[in-house]
Amino acid sequence: MNELQVELKSQLEKFCLAKIEPHMEHDDEVEEFRMDIFTDLGNLGFCGMTIPETYGGAGLSYQDCAVALEEIAKYSVSYSVTVSVSTMVQAIINDFGTEKQKTTFLPALTAGQEIGAFCLSESSAGSDAGALKTTAKKTEGGYILNGTKMWITSGGIAKTYIVMARTGEAGSKGITAFIVRDGTPGLSFGKKEKKMGWRASPTREVIFENCFVPEENILIGEGQGFKVAMAALDKGRITIGAVAVGLSQRALDESVKYSLTRHQFNHAIFEFQGLQFMMADMACEIEASRLLVQEAARLYDSGKPNQKIASFAKLKATDTAMKVTTDAVQILGGVGYTREYPLERFMRDAKVLQIVEGTNQVQRVVIARQLKKEYQTH
Repeated sequence: MNELQVELKSQLEKFCLAKIEPHMEHDDEVEEFRMDIFTDLGNLGFCGMTIPETYGGAGLSYQDCAVALEEIAKYSVSYSVTVSVSTMVQAIINDFGTEKQKTTFLPALTAGQEIGAFCLSESSAGSDAGALKTTAKKTEGGYILNGTKMWITSGGIAKTYIVMARTGEAGSKGITAFIVRDGTPGLSFGKKEKKMGWRASPTREVIFENCFVPEENILIGEGQGFKVAMAALDKGRITIGAVAVGLSQRALDESVKYSLTRHQFNHAIFEFQGLQFMMADMACEIEASRLLVQEAARLYDSGKPNQKIASFAKLKATDTAMKVTTDAVQILGGVGYTREYPLERFMRDAKVLQIVEGTNQVQRVVIARQLKKEYQTH
């Protein structure tokens, strides 16, 4: 890490220990999201890390962002993911929006005063994003949206929604991206999902019933939505990978600390070779994941985004998070399965990381396609 990243990590460690860690078991239990924590992160500059200072962002690189998200995730995957998704929404507006859209929507998001949400998935269009059925019919001055989006992170608490809707033909070419604000007539929310993990982060259906969106809220133009979505997911692979690395690191930290103090047969259980091998493997896999995430971020920052490497990073880091948290529960034994220790929460939080921002099966498809292209070229 460079000097700036060391400082970011140190600042976040102090913040998270003071503001997030004391509440996480309670908030997970009652499914509470604290907006004041998010706003405080914004006040410190962590809610718009990759956005230019012109719009209130910190102007940091994706390598810096990965370090920050990893640190937050050690204490709360829910808050780290909220920052990640809101940052992705900001990146969409920054990359594809007009100057008016940027000045209108970005400052409140970068300041952490508001949260952004990304609305792509539907009940029949998850991995197959081109199959979405939410429609946007042209009318005077704008479009009328009808349909339902599923499993939307921050649904109901977000203020700015990036929504993919069908304006044209079947398939990916008929999709358009819209900016929709909370409070728009015709926009409503379904029940808050009861989830295995990420319980402090609300997930809801987002429902559009004759919801009018002005023409000025289109991103790029008609038929460009799939391009917008895929570009966003390319960044999401990096940020979700970083979240997974942070979660894995905390699980390893807890495992080592516990095994050094827990005694069986007159020895600290750390001294048993079977557990040493487990923790050595955990450490190795976490570092490999971290290096892949940082390489994907470095390539993106250098203007040479590499979809294959980004998919490597997301796939490796999230599969590692699932394996490491499961092994961490095993190392702690009976208490690892109880809520006396946070490992059971980490294990629950890890699972959906393998699903969001493109399932890990989809990541393998993306990697295979890139391999085919490379080998056919050479």
